[in-house]
Amino acid sequence: MPKKFYLTTAIPYVNAAPHIGFALELVQADAVARFQRANKRDVFFLTGADENSLKNVQAAEAEKMTTQKLVDRNSKKFAELAKVLNISNNAFVRTSLPEHFAGAQALWRACRQEDIYRKSYQGLYCVGCEAFYLSKDLVQGTCPEHRTVPELINEENYFFRLSKYQEQLVKLIESGELKILPESRHNEVLSFVKMGLEDFSISRSRARAKNWGVPVPGDPDQVMYVWFDALSNYITALGYGQEKQTLFKRFWPADLHIIGKGITRFHAIYWPAMLLSAGVPLPKQIFVHGYITIEGNKISKSLGNTVNPFEIVRDFGADPLRYYLLRYVHPTQDSDFSEEKVANAYQADLANGLGNLVSRITGLIEQNRAVIPTPRPKKFPAEFGKWIDAGSFDDVLKGIWSEIRRCDTLIATSEPWKLAKEGKTAKLNSVLKQAVSGIVTVAHWLEPFLPETAGKIQQALAAQPITKVAPLFPRRDWEAGG
Repeated sequence: MPKKFYLTTAIPYVNAAPHIGFALELVQADAVARFQRANKRDVFFLTGADENSLKNVQAAEAEKMTTQKLVDRNSKKFAELAKVLNISNNAFVRTSLPEHFAGAQALWRACRQEDIYRKSYQGLYCVGCEAFYLSKDLVQGTCPEHRTVPELINEENYFFRLSKYQEQLVKLIESGELKILPESRHNEVLSFVKMGLEDFSISRSRARAKNWGVPVPGDPDQVMYVWFDALSNYITALGYGQEKQTLFKRFWPADLHIIGKGITRFHAIYWPAMLLSAGVPLPKQIFVHGYITIEGNKISKSLGNTVNPFEIVRDFGADPLRYYLLRYVHPTQDSDFSEEKVANAYQADLANGLGNLVSRITGLIEQNRAVIPTPRPKKFPAEFGKWIDAGSFDDVLKGIWSEIRRCDTLIATSEPWKLAKEGKTAKLNSVLKQAVSGIVTVAHWLEPFLPETAGKIQQALAAQPITKVAPLFPRRDWEAGG
């Protein structure tokens, strides 16, 4: 039986349409999922939508519609984005559905009774983050993420005894049992835990939550704090808390959570502590990517400087956007985004690089009526697996493009058109055979990253006789200033 591999993206708030930042996370996770499948792993890949946030309630009020109607509409857009980007997720979780409610409530009940207690609390709350802040954490009196002034909240809620798990979390993180990548995030989380953990509120009054969210078991006046219920999606989507838990037993614990840096604390501290309390095994690894920025500023629905990924796909195609996000967005640091940068990568690396190479070689085969059997591709180099494990997607693509350059060099130095003219058929066929071998290997290596392009190349080379491939990356309107 193949070894299992369970990975997830975070689930974004659906108060607005998806932006390019979540497209990055989807593509990174999809590259991992496809790579693991190519290596014969039994993969379950989860993404979805966080529908219980107060942000969603406020967005619905602003649009004068019910919250359910808003989350139905916007969650559909996130699911559509996954399809448009050719994401191979096995499931799409929605946290307003009854099965998620049942699972989140089961997790609450599973937590040790002494870890959940009720008390009055006053604190500074940022709706954008769905989190309380201490005054010392603010930047000039504003939330460090959203640059908004937090609201002063005073109410009685349930709290989780996070402080109890401080030493245990330190040991888990230091030992690598709970692995956090990159190392800078590992160090950041460890430092935060060692400074001392405070218990955190895990419920809200039903009145302040506008009657929206997962009800607290046994208390109809309270709903779960959105992060308690949202984090549980990783197990509720597998059937945790339901009568049949086949997927949960088969795939949990998660092998990999892929998240953005703004929610590291929730995933690397709150989530493991909740699972420890509930007696549920911990995830194995958390990979933290940076932000996509525009002119140095974080892309944010709250800040209103979003980039519509549907429009980028419409203008360039899914694979070109996937390529840009994996090759030119730094895996763990912030990276600036512009359509011009995507256009430059499209032209230089895809159209003039990979596309031109495939077109030239298949054209030479057709022109010379060469009969070239399709060879088996080379296996993924060992370093590819190490780079994928480290989240170094850019290094993998650099490795693939070095093979493309090797094939280009082969054609340039052997000059097959001269060999054909001189009647050196045996030598010509030898060169073309080497070139086809290189392209077959490139196509195989590209499967996790540019699946549509890889499929087109493989289909073209499997046909006999091989004919010249139509441009894989044709001229686009933007090249002509359209």
